[in-house]
Parts: sequence; C-alpha cells; structure tokens
Amino acid sequence: MSLLLTHTRYQFMETVRVPIALIGNGFFPAASMLFFVVPFAGDHPVGATLATASMMTFAVMSSALFTHGIGVAEDRVQPWDPYTRTLPAGPWPRLGARILNSLLFTLVGVLPVLVISALFTEATVTPARLALGVGALLLGSVPFQLLGLFIGYALPSKAAIAVVQLLFFPMAVGGGLLTNPMDAPAFIDAVAPFLPSRGAVELVWAAVGYGTPQTLAMVMFAVWIAVAGALAVWAYRRDEGRRFS
Repeated sequence: MSLLLTHTRYQFMETVRVPIALIGNGFFPAASMLFFVVPFAGDHPVGATLATASMMTFAVMSSALFTHGIGVAEDRVQPWDPYTRTLPAGPWPRLGARILNSLLFTLVGVLPVLVISALFTEATVTPARLALGVGALLLGSVPFQLLGLFIGYALPSKAAIAVVQLLFFPMAVGGGLLTNPMDAPAFIDAVAPFLPSRGAVELVWAAVGYGTPQTLAMVMFAVWIAVAGALAVWAYRRDEGRRFS
C-alpha cells in the first residue's frame, strides 16, 4: 500500500505541475454543458439531470482515455519508465497509481459540470443520489481505463494520440452522450447498447434516479471490460518483454 501511495503521489505531482492538463481535463465537458445542455435542456428538470449525467460520463471517458492512452505512451519513451520497471516493487503499484490518478482527475473534471448544472439548469438530485451517481461514474470508468492502458502500452505516442481521438468521439456520440437522452435518433438507439459509453451512462442515469439499465447494454459493458482488460494485460506484457529481451 505504501508503494502504491508513493507512486500515486509522484504521478499526481508530475501532472499538476502542468496546469493546462487540469484545465483541459474539464474544459470539453464544461463547454458542452454551456453550449448544448444549458440552452436546450436547462429549463427541463429531468432532461437537465440526464444531460448532466451524460456530460459527467463524457468527462470520465475523456480523462481515462487521454490520461492513459496518451500519458502512458509518452512515459514509455522517457528514461524514468524503464528504470522504475527494474525496481523490486513489481508492476501493480505503478499501474494502480495510474488508475488512482485518473480517478482523481476524473473527479476534478466533473466538478465544473456539476457547478454549471447547479447554477444554470433546473437539474435536481438528492445528496444520496449524487453520491450513488459518483460511485456509478467510477464503475463506468473501468472499460475506458483499461482501453487507455491498452492503447498506451501497445502504441507509440503519435499513434496513441490518433487512436484515442478516433475512439473517443464515436463512442461519445454513438453512446448517446451528446444527444437528447429522451429523444435520441433511431440510429443512436440501435448502436448505443453495444458501446461501453452507453452502459456507463445508463448506470449513472439509474444511480441518479432515472430509468433502469438495459440488459443488453449491461452485458456489452461487461464484455468490453473483459476484452479491454485482456488487451491491457497483453500489451503490458508485450512491452515488458520487448524492453527486457
């Protein structure tokens, strides 16, 4: 546990030394709230609450995919990363620290969304439901954490940037995060249950008191976790083998 906390503290300090990383983490979800949710759903309590949950899930996806997918790929080319792999602590403190830091920055990223929702919309939720929603967000981040780790360990940094961008926006749009959750286009309704973004946001919607997750969306959410987890382990071991072969 002490090794995990040491790695977590080091990675946290490394990130906060670049303030733009913190600003960028919450910018796009907050901007989406201001430009899309506030004008079109801000005066509708249910619509605003669901849209806020969608933007919070959007922030979770962004933080997990970009933090791991790009951050890990960039760290792999630095001299410090190969050195830490020679230490007797093993891989789990480093990997655990990456996940903990991503979760911390996820919470930082959703704060602007919550503030904008509270000040400029009619969204409403009880403190207990809000706490459940945060818990659902953390659970919903799992497939994106694993996908980010897979990309970061499997690809060089330039390729990782492109792949993360190619994955992020189609998943966000296809999962229905950027459309009206109560009146989504037929194409989105057909595609969404097969994407992890839909499973994640349905967990959050249910946690804040609206609806029940679809069975298909939950099954596919579990499938994405299993596949992404296997790919992340494979990519890490392959990268490990290449460095020490």
